[in-house]
Formats: sequence, C-alpha cells, structure tokens
Amino acid sequence: MPSVHTVLKNSLQFPWINLLNKQTSELTVQMASIKDLDVGEKFSSKLEEIRTKLLSQAMGEMLNEATVEFCQAHKQYMKSVLDTCSKKCWDDETMFETIQVYTEELKRQNSVMRERSGERPEILGSIQDKESHKELLIQKIEQLKQEQAKNRELIHSQNKANKDRLKNLNKIKEIFQERLSLEIRKIQGEKLQFIFRNINHKNPQSAYTFLLRITEDGVYQIVSCDPPLAQMDHLERRLQETNNLSAFLSNVRKEFVALNNITKTA
Repeated sequence: MPSVHTVLKNSLQFPWINLLNKQTSELTVQMASIKDLDVGEKFSSKLEEIRTKLLSQAMGEMLNEATVEFCQAHKQYMKSVLDTCSKKCWDDETMFETIQVYTEELKRQNSVMRERSGERPEILGSIQDKESHKELLIQKIEQLKQEQAKNRELIHSQNKANKDRLKNLNKIKEIFQERLSLEIRKIQGEKLQFIFRNINHKNPQSAYTFLLRITEDGVYQIVSCDPPLAQMDHLERRLQETNNLSAFLSNVRKEFVALNNITKTA
C-alpha cells in the first residue's frame, strides 16, 4: 500500500500549482514597481490573502484526492491481507484436520498393537498345540506306513503261499483223478468242491463230496460235507496243523469208504 507522503508528493505535480506559482511571481514583480508604500503593503497583504486562499483550496482538493486514493489503496491492501489470511486459515484448518486424522489412526494402531500383544500368548499356545498335533500325526502316519509295509509283505507272502498251494492242488488233482477217481471243481466264492466216485461198487458214479476254502490267513477250512463224516472235524484240524492236503484227501476217501461199508452192512 503507498504511503501518505507518496500520495502527497504525487498530488503536488498538478499543473495548476505551477500556474499559481507563476501568477504569484508576476504579481510580485508588478508590486515591486509601485512606489506608494501603503498601497504596496495593502497589495502585498491582499496578494498573500489570495495566495493563502488558493493554496488552501488546492490543498483541500489535493488532500481529498489523496484521501480517496489512499482509501482505495488501503482497501486493496486490506483485501489482499484478508485473502492471504483466509488462505492461511484454510490451510491451517486442513493441516489441523490432517493431524487429527493421523492422531486417530495412530491411536487405532496402538490399540490394535495392544490387543495383538494380549493375544500373542494365546496365539503362541495355539501354535504349540498345532505343532504337537502335527508331530502326533506324523508319528501316526509313520506307524501306518510301517503297518502298510508289513501288510504288503504279508499279502505278498500269502499270495506266494496260495500260489504254491494251488500248484500242489493241481498236482494232487491229476494224481487223485487217476488213482482215487477224484474230481475237483472251482465253486463261486473262491471255494473248491472235491467229488469222490467209485466208492460204492454198486453205483460207481455215486458222488461223495465236500467243500473246501482257503481263508485270507491261508488256513484250510471245510465248508460242508455230503454225506457228513463224524471224523471231519478231526481231519480238518490235522490238515490245518500239517498243511498236508494229500494225506487229508486220502483220509477223507477212507472215511467215505468206511461210511459206505457201514451203510451197506446195515
């Protein structure tokens, strides 16, 4: 904003001020040519009065114009200051709101950290429990693997034993078919039917049979016998103890022959 001194200085540059000074100078020259002292003094006094009046009017107008210009400059300056203050105030409010947001967020994070710190022992305990459970599961899996390996070995050995038994049965089948008139049939359900003939001389084709199966454990088991033999349970136990199927079949045939003789005698 311009100062009052600057405004007054600019106002003194008006042309009419120069004109007033010029006219005053001319009157002063004319006054100097007057010889009568009284007239000269009156004229000087009047001239000074006119000069003072004109100067007062000029100064009044100049001051009015300077005041108006000063007021306008002051208004512009105050408007600029007000705009600057308003912007500064808005910036400060924005910064204060941002600080408040950061403060609240910091409080929230601190609260979360405290909650997590309180939960940490529970989390650690849960992790330890899970680790213990994991170790138990690993141990159980290892046990199952070992048991599975043993079962595979057992199954393999049983399959091998069954294959060996089947080979023996095939050999026995050929021998007994020729010598003992024995027929062996495979029945549904993994069972074998043994059929003896030529026991009853009156009816050589009369069939004396029994069903045999091999359990999952590789044990021989008699399922049925027709006609029933009193010694079949004893013969079955002997077969399970010795695994000698040839001897078992011979003994069964003998029992069928004995049963036929008893029936014939009766």
